[in-house]
Amino acid sequence: MRRIFVVLLVVVMVASIAAACGGGDKETPTPEAVNVEGGLPASAMEIASARGLTPDDINAALKTFVPSGKMDEYMLFLSGGHSGNVIAVGVPSMRIMKNIAVFTPESWQGYGYGSKESEEILDAGNVNGVKIRMGDTHHPALSETGGDYDGQYLFINDKSSARVAVIDLRDFETKQIVKDPLLISQHGSTFVTPNTDYVIQASQYGTPLGWDYAPISEYKEKYRGTITMWKFDREKGRIIPEESFAIEVPPYWQDLCDAGKLASDGWGFCNSFNSELATGGVEEGNPPFEAGVSQRDTDYLHIFNWKKAAEVVAAGKAETINGMQVIRIPTAVEEGVLFLAPEPKSPHGVDVTPDGKYMVVAGKLDPHVTIYAMDKIQKAIDAGKWTTDDFGIPVLNFDDVMMAQVELGLGPLHTQFDDKGNAYTSLFLDSAVARWKLGGDDPAAYQLLDKLSVQYNIGHISAAEGDTVSPDGKYLVALNKWAVDRFPSVGPLLPQNEQLLDISGNPMQVIYDMPMGVGEPHYAQMIKMDKLHPWDVYPQVGWDPVAQAPSEFATAAGEEKVVRDGNEVEVWMTAVRSHLTPEHVQIKKGDHVTWHITNIETAKDATHGFQLGGYNISLSIEPGETTTFEFDAVNDGTYAYYCTEFCSALHLEMMGYMLVEP
Repeated sequence: MRRIFVVLLVVVMVASIAAACGGGDKETPTPEAVNVEGGLPASAMEIASARGLTPDDINAALKTFVPSGKMDEYMLFLSGGHSGNVIAVGVPSMRIMKNIAVFTPESWQGYGYGSKESEEILDAGNVNGVKIRMGDTHHPALSETGGDYDGQYLFINDKSSARVAVIDLRDFETKQIVKDPLLISQHGSTFVTPNTDYVIQASQYGTPLGWDYAPISEYKEKYRGTITMWKFDREKGRIIPEESFAIEVPPYWQDLCDAGKLASDGWGFCNSFNSELATGGVEEGNPPFEAGVSQRDTDYLHIFNWKKAAEVVAAGKAETINGMQVIRIPTAVEEGVLFLAPEPKSPHGVDVTPDGKYMVVAGKLDPHVTIYAMDKIQKAIDAGKWTTDDFGIPVLNFDDVMMAQVELGLGPLHTQFDDKGNAYTSLFLDSAVARWKLGGDDPAAYQLLDKLSVQYNIGHISAAEGDTVSPDGKYLVALNKWAVDRFPSVGPLLPQNEQLLDISGNPMQVIYDMPMGVGEPHYAQMIKMDKLHPWDVYPQVGWDPVAQAPSEFATAAGEEKVVRDGNEVEVWMTAVRSHLTPEHVQIKKGDHVTWHITNIETAKDATHGFQLGGYNISLSIEPGETTTFEFDAVNDGTYAYYCTEFCSALHLEMMGYMLVEP
């Protein structure tokens, strides 16, 4: 019986391979036609038998295997969580392509280890003079044109210090970090408007604006949240803080947001929880936060007209707080900028459908997803049918704006979409992905189709282009919080588990488990690989990657030098296989040293590294790049510097000495 099973398994493999190679019209081989005694089929049979592989295992392996030298169909950008970075992963192979340094130093890329350019980027995210070198990345957002990913830029937030970063996808490097002057921390970020005019950021925990102090007893009076609209200049590739603004909102805890598109373009939507205005304090005998913030049956969906808000700011009706223009609540109400609607308690996600007509909200403590209709929202606003909350904000009637509710399971969180009119929602408590049908304007047409178990406690999900105006379907990644029994033990701190799902057919299938042991990914976006056009080398030798322009410190071969002016020393160096010039740099203790290095290579992948022991200097210098670092020679001695990238047979000889005289 075992031999028969294995022979049949080989038949399945051969048939699958034939189909994958375009041989689907050929006759499926019979067991008798398969040579089980020798050749490839027998070898495959032996491997399958020895490893106990099932036909489903073989099918999954064929769907995810990308041979050496072949390219993935998609790139998945995962937040790195507490590592403070972004992780680029190929799909379907699930191979890590790059760890993009953002809020935390990364020595392989020379980010934050001496490079003047990267130090300046990181320093822009310092808080009130405190040097911040950690981060908690949550929500990457690809730039969009017309509601579709365009592959030009990537944005990512830092929850811990209310910061947003800009990554240029021409070289996959961080170019800017901005710190919100109103908030200490935030969560609901980053989400772009359909043409990347703005990057949306919502606060989470209510605090006094501008980092001020106020006693917790004055929570309702002095604590607030914000929805910040960071203005993005695509030509410059930078957020423009002076053209950005915020909308003041109550100290409900705002959560995730989404920008409207097509039918809802110009509007934005943010969840919230803690409409109870709970303030905790178990040490004083008060209910704990987790109980205090979940007493009511509903919380508030924030509905805001960001286009009108921009007009309000342009008309001079905003107030400046700590350098940021803020539309205060009374003005937002008077100008028709801000509205609320009841939503299921403790929601953790609002997602706009591809046509922009509907908003899907999932409440962690409600087994349903609730679908709101943009035309219903607009009619309720136009009719003036609302009550107000304690802060005077219009609250639209739930029945007036709700289109349908679908019961999916326990702990619904986040929703994505495919190209067949289906939605996919993660179920945290069920550890499953639910697939359900969008019903348009027919409430009865919304229905649960099927569910697939994942391992375990799924949070966000990411479908292929699944939050754009034209989702692809095919693949979905489940970002799971636990990895119990999935991988070999690496101690008490386990990796998270990113599972790749095939959603192209029925039923859905888990086809890959990927341990992520460098942080906790929260959210991801998946883009077609052919939309990305990164450079292989910089446009010309002597390139400044931060300015994305020629560097004033570019050094050509033969122009290397060391110049002294008092105790200021400036070094111009070149790097090429297998030589650093100059090889001797003579300075004195107490000197301030400014050191420029140009990689004069133009060949693809001809990267050189540079490390200077004893001075915390580590650089990565890509082909054509010019980089600069500075330091004070606080200690005398003899220090070797060397190339860290194995670039040639004489790589170990690519070194020199910095001699620091007493």
